[in-house]
Amino acid sequence: MSFNIPVISHPFKGIGRTIESKVRKALKEFSMLESANSLAVALSGGKDSLCLLFMLKAVIGKGFKNIDFYAIHIDGDFSCGASYDKNYLNELCKQYDIKFISKELKNNSEKLDCYSCSRNRRKLIFDTARENNISTIAFGHHQDDNVQTLLLNLFHKAEFEGMMPKIKFKRFGVSIIRPLIYVNEHEIIEFAKQNDILKVFCKCPIGQNSKRKTVKKIIEDIKLDFPNVKSNLSKASFVYGSKKALCE
Repeated sequence: MSFNIPVISHPFKGIGRTIESKVRKALKEFSMLESANSLAVALSGGKDSLCLLFMLKAVIGKGFKNIDFYAIHIDGDFSCGASYDKNYLNELCKQYDIKFISKELKNNSEKLDCYSCSRNRRKLIFDTARENNISTIAFGHHQDDNVQTLLLNLFHKAEFEGMMPKIKFKRFGVSIIRPLIYVNEHEIIEFAKQNDILKVFCKCPIGQNSKRKTVKKIIEDIKLDFPNVKSNLSKASFVYGSKKALCE
């Protein structure tokens, strides 16, 4: 089977350069790779994780130390968002000289929900990283994800808490980082369109009706009156997260 793998060259131009600049800023500002001896991208095959894969492949060894680089893909009946399949991702990683690891997760469609699916996928990623002596895992969460999570936690749990840029999980012996935390989703979409890596069909039967979609619409409505709402809420989450960490 042959695949049409995109040729994405570095140095990037246009939107790619903008995203790379924000990724470098996040990596340095939050010391994301300081203690990393190996790094893996949690590669779902969607636009966010693919963008992250190309960005990290471009910067490792160029301004940051040269470490072993992997992609961990969790295959299964359902995917969160529109994404490429395992065979395509394997071929893409092979072309870009990235070590590809794939694991399979079975979900019960009758009991499927976003929280348990995400939790099970993440645990399998952590276990896979530990099996392969990978110290750091990069997730493709961007600024929009952070703000949506912030509001979901506020609405559901009365907690003002977004996504931390870097977290150490002692139980699993790994750290997770979010190098796209300063990047807007529309920037990733533009990059994906330009480089022909944008998928539009989502296989998840419940993803289109999730609470995250509802919160996303609320934020877009607020943005009509407060244009900087996303960047301001994202900044506020970092400030609060830092103060909370100091108190604990």
